[in-house]
Amino acid sequence: MSADGYIARPDGDIEWLNRRKRLDYGWSEFAGSCDVVIVGRKTYDFALSMGQKSFPGFTAYVFTHHPLDIDEVNFVSGDVAPLARRLRESDGKNIFVCGGADIIGQLLDAGYVDDLSIHVIPVLIGEGIPLIAPRHRDIPLELVDTKTFPDGVVHLHYRVALRERH
Repeated sequence: MSADGYIARPDGDIEWLNRRKRLDYGWSEFAGSCDVVIVGRKTYDFALSMGQKSFPGFTAYVFTHHPLDIDEVNFVSGDVAPLARRLRESDGKNIFVCGGADIIGQLLDAGYVDDLSIHVIPVLIGEGIPLIAPRHRDIPLELVDTKTFPDGVVHLHYRVALRERH
């Protein structure tokens, strides 16, 4: 996210993410710890626009009211909590939530987020789509780790403090 908390400009543009250097930023290790990805439809449409139909190495769930005829992903609709509950109860690795802000917010509100792994890009974009959909909430976080990179990117790893799930 940008240093002012956005994952995209208001129109969805993420050109500001194109950095001079391309570093791994711990992605390989993180991706290896996950086997499921949950994605919102706008994020998935962006992936499609870049030529990416699937998420290799992940079982993918795309939340949408308008599913596509693509076998490589699972299209789901409705509340995210039942899917999160089912995935949490099944065997497997971690679940990667890759946007959007509404899905992340719903999962946080339902108590289905254990950790937040956030890379802060050293740029201010002024306005845009927030990392988490705005809503009045108080979710305490415990800092687990920080890591800085030579290009000014900072990785923040937070654990959601224990609280009762709905």
